[in-house]
Amino acid sequence: MAKSEKKKLSKDDRLNALSAVRRSKSAAPKPKATKPAQTQAIAPKFADLPGFKEIRLQKAAADLLQINNPFFRAHEARAGATTQIDGETYLNFSSYDYLGLNGHEKVQQAAKTAVDHYGISASASRVVAGERVIHTELEELIAKMHGVESSVAFVSGHATNVTSIGQLMQPDDLIIHDSYIHNSIVTGAKLSGAVRQSFPHNNLDALENILELRAHKHPRVLIVVEGVYSMDGDYPDLPRLIEIKKKYGAWLMVDEAHSIGILGKTGRGIAEHFQIDPKDVDIWMGTFSKTLAGCGGYIAGCSDLVDYLKLTASGFVFSVGIAPPIAAAVCEAIRLMEAEPERVQAAQSNGQYFLEKAQAANLDTGVSQGCAVVPIMVGDSLKATVLAARLLDRGLNVLPIIYPAVPEKSARLRFFITSEHTEDQLDQAIQLVNEEMATYNSNPISIQQVMSA
Repeated sequence: MAKSEKKKLSKDDRLNALSAVRRSKSAAPKPKATKPAQTQAIAPKFADLPGFKEIRLQKAAADLLQINNPFFRAHEARAGATTQIDGETYLNFSSYDYLGLNGHEKVQQAAKTAVDHYGISASASRVVAGERVIHTELEELIAKMHGVESSVAFVSGHATNVTSIGQLMQPDDLIIHDSYIHNSIVTGAKLSGAVRQSFPHNNLDALENILELRAHKHPRVLIVVEGVYSMDGDYPDLPRLIEIKKKYGAWLMVDEAHSIGILGKTGRGIAEHFQIDPKDVDIWMGTFSKTLAGCGGYIAGCSDLVDYLKLTASGFVFSVGIAPPIAAAVCEAIRLMEAEPERVQAAQSNGQYFLEKAQAANLDTGVSQGCAVVPIMVGDSLKATVLAARLLDRGLNVLPIIYPAVPEKSARLRFFITSEHTEDQLDQAIQLVNEEMATYNSNPISIQQVMSA
């Protein structure tokens, strides 16, 4: 047989040979796995976070226009109807010391006395070793101010909403809030895991439609509104809200951060304004950093609500107690608001005066009802920022509220009106805004112009 000839294997021989090869491969030791070469992971960049490019764009536009950052501007002393910035005195409309109590002698003295007695800090969570007598006094005064059974004080107003809503509501529950509600409410709702839906601003027909469709599907429903809306200076129809919440078996929460000291004959808020029983509202929330000349927040209501939060809300249980000097100052501020109702009346009168004068000057005040907060709507963020800078050059300090705090087309100059402002100061502010608005409108600036310069 020639060497080139190959013996042909039968079908059975081929199958047997293939089986033998497979057996030998499975019996052979497997090679050891080798570790991949060590490489250094690349961390993500903070500059890639959402919104960072917009921040850079705004800064670039401000630099090209030679406008200083209107935010984080350092005031050199107490900011009241006037303030000191870089050694200059300005008319001030950017602080919410609504009743002028932040610099009141009795409020300051209460804080100083508390420093001497308690020190600066509570030095622990109130659940463990941070409870002080002044905390009890504060919470009793808050409950009395609202006309309810009890209250609990937190170290942060924002955290008050976040931790309270986050604890009270569960993933199967429903939270319905006004579309203009504060960020802290939305953040608390997200933390809770509950279903969340907003209704158009102050549109209670829309609220009731949502409740009719969805309330029966959830074990608990929470409706959240503000006493005075911090961006717009208006307030909701509380009597109707109470009717709606009773009809659908929901809880009603009212954030009174900007309405204490502003609404009601003696500044007790929206319940006093409408002359309704405050116990018809399930959850009252407020802050100490506006009218009450302090820092922090509170929840007020029935004793069951307060007892539950004191033992379960993480922002209370795992946080240091409110600083005793702050608690003492707020206690004195509450007493002064009650003893000097003329401060409330002055704040209310000034708010109405400014609103009417601004409207008479054909300035767009949005939906404001003159309740301490009066926006001058300008339409876009660049225009609001430019106007604020030009007004500062003329001695008036008012901040622009721009995207993303409000929708881009709702950018505004936000005026906080207090009991300390005089009518002359209010008139001067409106005149300056009118003049600078006219100057800008005669020669408007677009972002395209700025970036192509």
